[in-house]
Amino acid sequence: MTTPITTLTGPRSGAEWLNLFDPERPEPRAARLTQWSREYLTQPHDDLGRPGAVCPFISQAITKCLLWATFVDGDVDAPALDLLVNDMYDLFVHLTTISDWKRPHALITVVEELSDHTVIDEVHAARKTQFVEQGFMLGQFYPGCTHPGLWNHDFHPLDTPWPMIVARNMMTTDLPFLIARPDWLRAYFKTFAPALPTALRCRLADDLCDRGDAIADITANHALIGSEHAR
Repeated sequence: MTTPITTLTGPRSGAEWLNLFDPERPEPRAARLTQWSREYLTQPHDDLGRPGAVCPFISQAITKCLLWATFVDGDVDAPALDLLVNDMYDLFVHLTTISDWKRPHALITVVEELSDHTVIDEVHAARKTQFVEQGFMLGQFYPGCTHPGLWNHDFHPLDTPWPMIVARNMMTTDLPFLIARPDWLRAYFKTFAPALPTALRCRLADDLCDRGDAIADITANHALIGSEHAR
């Protein structure tokens, strides 16, 4: 299976996000990322707390060959990573204008030599809202990340072999990750329940919002989605 878009070039950074399944552009680091995704993210895990793959989204994206990645050489600071995230946003918007936005696209920026992982947390916190407002998600991943899992507080799904920041489509099961802010919830309802009146969506968002410690409380919030599969 192939995709019509093999390379996405950032207009500001010049970085190239290569389709991980493009046989014409072999990249050793891409092969390693793909192998890890297949062998870990698409498989069940004893500590996950639920049946199924560690990351159902990636399983779907791999099936459809809709993963692009860029590999940044050297260390980066917050402004440099923010520039890359700017490009990720524009490219992701572009992807959704040329294909069905519900398809599981993902753009991955890998910064293997990043010396300070708080840079990823900083940029993620600053830019998440921009992505959520468009029906996208922005995720942070790095070695040693201790954010708890949705189904098991002692499982750490964001602890990955390499520092990465990832943009993807929002899924129905992302609700627990958006409950901390009413504007995020409004974006969620706009994405998945657009036929509801705007006033009702806003009321639901305000009523559901939990302004507590979103990270610490994440495991308890899995009850909001039950055992429903990601869509």
